[in-house]
Amino acid sequence: MPQIVHVEKANIANCTLVDQALPPLGENQVRLKVESFAVTANNVTYAVIGDMFGYWNFFPAGTEGQGVVPMWGHAVVEASNHAEIAVGERIYGYLPMATHLDVAPGKVSAGSFTDLTDYRQPMSVFYNQYSRLNADPEHDPAREAQRMIFGPLFKTGFLIEAMFRRESWFGGEQLVMTSASSKTSMALASVTRAKSPGVKRVGLTSAGNVGFVEGTGLYDQVIAYADVASLAGIPSVAVDFAGSAAVLRSIHETLGAALNYSCTVGVTHIGERVGNGEALPGPAPILFFAPDHATATVKELGPKGFSEAVAESWAAFVGQTDGVVEVSERDGLGAAVDAFVATVAGKADPAVGYVVRP
Repeated sequence: MPQIVHVEKANIANCTLVDQALPPLGENQVRLKVESFAVTANNVTYAVIGDMFGYWNFFPAGTEGQGVVPMWGHAVVEASNHAEIAVGERIYGYLPMATHLDVAPGKVSAGSFTDLTDYRQPMSVFYNQYSRLNADPEHDPAREAQRMIFGPLFKTGFLIEAMFRRESWFGGEQLVMTSASSKTSMALASVTRAKSPGVKRVGLTSAGNVGFVEGTGLYDQVIAYADVASLAGIPSVAVDFAGSAAVLRSIHETLGAALNYSCTVGVTHIGERVGNGEALPGPAPILFFAPDHATATVKELGPKGFSEAVAESWAAFVGQTDGVVEVSERDGLGAAVDAFVATVAGKADPAVGYVVRP
């Protein structure tokens, strides 16, 4: 029986496995059977800011107060009413935490198509594009798990570094990253090391994760959250992946006038996002929205140049993280719920990447 996971928007740790009745396939529609997807802190971010950025709108639950969390993964065409999309073809892209998804392919090329389903059109096209694996230059059959676990997060890190470089790093000599064990932070550190080697990379993490973060070799310095006061007072930029009001305040207060720019990206510390209402010293944090910066970077490099730059940095990152994160494959949507709830609670092991086969 097809299934889907409904998540309570007001309490995202409350997930329900629901039987999914599939409607008749419409004209030019394609039915995808979800093969696999990764569960990461990125999915938690989608849920936490789902109303703010419309992430709940990609796969409507159809039940008041409930939502479906988007995932990144692979699927196979189970049925097709589209002349250019054959049954059995495999794709990679944005999928629901479910067993099936119906799409309406348009703008079809050898390597991709865009889902033109009406309710998805108000959102960024970045999330509506699907790669056709038969002609996808990024597809490596031996690295499918790594692409699901790191791929979307890596591109966010790539785009953050590109933004900083366009702005000459706002005069900063030091990049301070929270949640340094997170995959997006690791990606940003990797790209920065390659493209902006003069910028010092400092990773902040919980005391229990210091050893893991140091072991990645991606950071010049690793500091536990309790020791933020030891940050060097040199011109800096900060990227907050954790979403902890207390940690962000400690960075701003420690660096003071030396902090030239501050941005927030993800939310890995659920329940710590509410501050005391007082303004932070230094620059006001700016929310980084990847699709907007993707547009700017593609405009700067051109589509071909952008693809080549991402591919080069991705290859380097995959090599650097080989063996750092163990892939744990699990079967069934129930396993997806378990992995998601553990990630929401901050109990997911940063040394493990969870791949679910529903």
